[in-house]
Amino acid sequence: MKLRRYRVSDCSELTRLFYDTVHSVCARDYTPEQLDAWADGHPDLETWDRSLRAHDTLVVEEGGRILGFGDMTADGYLDRLFVHREAQGRGIASALCAALECRCSASEFTVHASRTAQPFFQGRGYQVVREQQVERRGVLLTNFLMVRPADGVEEKRK
Repeated sequence: MKLRRYRVSDCSELTRLFYDTVHSVCARDYTPEQLDAWADGHPDLETWDRSLRAHDTLVVEEGGRILGFGDMTADGYLDRLFVHREAQGRGIASALCAALECRCSASEFTVHASRTAQPFFQGRGYQVVREQQVERRGVLLTNFLMVRPADGVEEKRK
């Protein structure tokens, strides 16, 4: 597996991975209506690319195939973290998180974790601040605002 920076040419494949992951991996925690509201299969590639370029975005690939990606803002907000459904459980999300956290100089990290991702983030030391309802295309979805101090990451940054 290779961890690398995002390239504009990745955008279309990342949006497909996002859609497929939401509709497969998250299907046990959300209704079909919620999944369609979250990922409708018609992404605005220009908006996605602009956002991914504005953040620190990393991609994991193997044999030329993208297996996962994640992006973090300069202030420590982990915006997206998605791993291909066939590559779950291989440590890809952990590697992406660790790399993004090490590259960020923020004093804490935040994420709006889905029901599916909440246990993963708790295992990384993130604490739930609150459960919340977010609206996507007129449909409510539950997620969790989670925070983790950057303690310990500073040592890895050196």
